[in-house]
Amino acid sequence: MSKRNLALIGATIVSIIYGVTFTIAKDVMPLYIDAYGFILLRVGGSVLLFWLVWLFMPKEKIMRSDFPRIIAAAFFGVAFNMLTFFKGLSLTSPISAAVIMVSTPMIVLALSAILIKERMKIRMILGILLGLVGTGFLILYGKSIGNATNAGLGNFLVLVNAISYGFYLILVKKLMNKYNAFTFVKWIYLFGFIMVLPFGWREFEVVNWSAIPDAIVWKIAFVVVISTFLTYLLNLLSMKELKPTTVAVFIYLQPLFATIFAIGLGKDELSLVKIISAILIFIGVYLVSSPQNPKKEI
Repeated sequence: MSKRNLALIGATIVSIIYGVTFTIAKDVMPLYIDAYGFILLRVGGSVLLFWLVWLFMPKEKIMRSDFPRIIAAAFFGVAFNMLTFFKGLSLTSPISAAVIMVSTPMIVLALSAILIKERMKIRMILGILLGLVGTGFLILYGKSIGNATNAGLGNFLVLVNAISYGFYLILVKKLMNKYNAFTFVKWIYLFGFIMVLPFGWREFEVVNWSAIPDAIVWKIAFVVVISTFLTYLLNLLSMKELKPTTVAVFIYLQPLFATIFAIGLGKDELSLVKIISAILIFIGVYLVSSPQNPKKEI
């Protein structure tokens, strides 16, 4: 199997994990841990994991001139990204949040064209448009799960998170071209932890751990280890072989997997709308990720 195909599989696994995470994280907050306290726990646990794994990896020295980019990636990819997303998720429903995240590929396309002069291909744009249509069906006609306490603000914060993540994908690509992922991701999370500490410490400090059921503890562990540590590694490794725009388009799969997971728990039901949406989303991902004719560029 080619490296590109492995990267595509990795990006798909990330989308599955994120799709599951929308519902799992919603079960944890704000009932047991408020959003910012959960972020502190998530980032802090990931810092420990990344630095522990780094001890067993080949060592590289990072150039001092690259640290500003690492700090910027920490802000857009960890601190601002997670704070806005989890706060938004705590206010809106899981599937609504997953669907809104599909704006990221469009944002990455625009940022790539502006910042790194990436040329857009016709099939890529068509794939993104099909993906938007598919997710539009989910927005307009799909049944959402979960209770939304302030859906308008929550959805806006998730959109801000999508913009932040778009900046992160652009920033981290140049680091991927120079270093092994383990060389700099530990620094991204360390700086990110420092940034979220002032926001999350107070909410983390008041958590009543003795009142948290074992099932919720396992869900917290899933978010820290699988949804954060593992997915960031898979995303970084995928970006070794794929463009930021290709990685971003896999976000289209998140509302699909979020819906499937909800159906599996009996919190939602399958409908013709969801089937049509799924078909459009998968076609969109195929068009963006498949090898394309270099002559058909705009």
